[in-house]
Formats: sequence, structure tokens, C-alpha cells
Amino acid sequence: MKAQRDVIKLVAIAVAAFAFTFSLVPIYRIACEKVFGIRLDGTASAAGPAGAAQAVPGRMVTVEFDASVNSKLPWSFRPNQARMQVRVGEVHETTYYAHNDGDRAIVGSATPSVAPARASGYFQKTECFCFTAQTLEAGETRDMPVRFIIDPALPPEVGTVTLSYTFFKNDVATERLAQSRADAAPALAAR
Repeated sequence: MKAQRDVIKLVAIAVAAFAFTFSLVPIYRIACEKVFGIRLDGTASAAGPAGAAQAVPGRMVTVEFDASVNSKLPWSFRPNQARMQVRVGEVHETTYYAHNDGDRAIVGSATPSVAPARASGYFQKTECFCFTAQTLEAGETRDMPVRFIIDPALPPEVGTVTLSYTFFKNDVATERLAQSRADAAPALAAR
């Protein structure tokens, strides 16, 4: 009888744990949308953060561009323009310049950030070199595009948004690339 009660308790605990875990996703989604104004589908909520005003169609915002490179990556990296005036709700494009100053092919990965933090939910990249790792051959130069839209519901007190990227050396992908080229070299020499 005691064993049967223990089994029932364990089953009840397992069901409660499952129900609690299952409910965390909608609770998190509601908290993000209502408190921070961020939808998990990548768009800003219609209501925006608490206290945000209505969207102003045709509003202009300054976007500043910034770039840095981790010290382990021998690349030159910078935005091709320092800032631009953009109309909210429209698609805009800019490019970043990258050059491999090293003596071999290197794979890099870019990490974006948006400042101020409250603007990040309103800045949507539709195309970005940061979505995939980038391989630059020794001495190669590339202009890499970024397309973005700023949601018209951006809080009215935000007049300037900064898009910043930091490029890091992707050690694992760089070593894989070097190894695959080393493995392919004897086959090419045999031809």
C-alpha cells in the first residue's frame, strides 16, 4: 500500500514538473512582450515597452555604425560609412569593409549589438554577414552588406541607434579549412 502511494506521488510530481516546464514558454513570451516590448519572432511588439508612445510614420532616426576586431583575428574591419539618416519602417542598406591582413585563409564570425539596449527589439536585420561565418583568403578584401529596418514603434526618445559588430576568429572553422586544404593538396599534386 505504501509503495502504491509512493508511485502515485512520483507520477504526480512528474506530471506537475512537465506542466510547469510546458508553461514556461508562454510565460516567458508574455513577459518579454509585455515588460520589454520584444516579440520572440524578432519583431517589436505593437504596444512596445511599457509607456512607449504611438509610432510616428515618416520619422527619421540616425543610425551610427561601429566595428571592432578581436585581437586574435588579423583583419582590418570597419563600416564604409559612419552614420546615416533613415526613415523608420523602410529597408536600408550599408556595407562593412573587411580585409585579411594575415598570410593564410581565416574564418571569422561577427557578433552584432545594438545600442541603446531598448532599441534592440526594434532593429531588424534582413540580410547580414553576421548570419554566417565569413572566410577571407590571405590578402582578400570584401565589402559585406547589411540590410535592416527600424520598426516605426521605436520609442520616441530614441533618436540615435548604434549598430556595432565585433569580429572574432572562428578557430574551429579555420582549423577545419586548413585541414581540408592540406588533405586536398596531395590529390591536386597527383593530377
